[in-house]
Amino acid sequence: MTIIAHGIDLIECARIGELLERHRERFLQRILTPAERAGAERLAQPLPHIAGRFAAKEAVLKVLGTGWRGPISWTDVEILNDAAGQPHVTLHGPCAEIARRLGIERVLISITHTQQYGAASAIGVGDIS
Repeated sequence: MTIIAHGIDLIECARIGELLERHRERFLQRILTPAERAGAERLAQPLPHIAGRFAAKEAVLKVLGTGWRGPISWTDVEILNDAAGQPHVTLHGPCAEIARRLGIERVLISITHTQQYGAASAIGVGDIS
């Protein structure tokens, strides 16, 4: 495996909280897939989790070198946890195509959050010879 790209992001939970207060339904539909949203809604305090997911998606877009523009949707990056709690990235649509072009076969993700911040680091890996 070869590291192809790395991305990192940090977000203030208060910023996400303000967006949720003003545009809750619209924001959640734009940012989270139905499965991601269901996971967040099971938590007693979903705000830090949502902020962490937001940071993770930003970090993945940095791996792809695209930022959030063009035909890319936030839900083209899906981050779900396995049974042990480890997050895994699945790319859809244009994000999956960009990853293929770059030779990225998998995106490794690490997410952390506190009451104040959400942060994530993403690494795109592939088998480039």
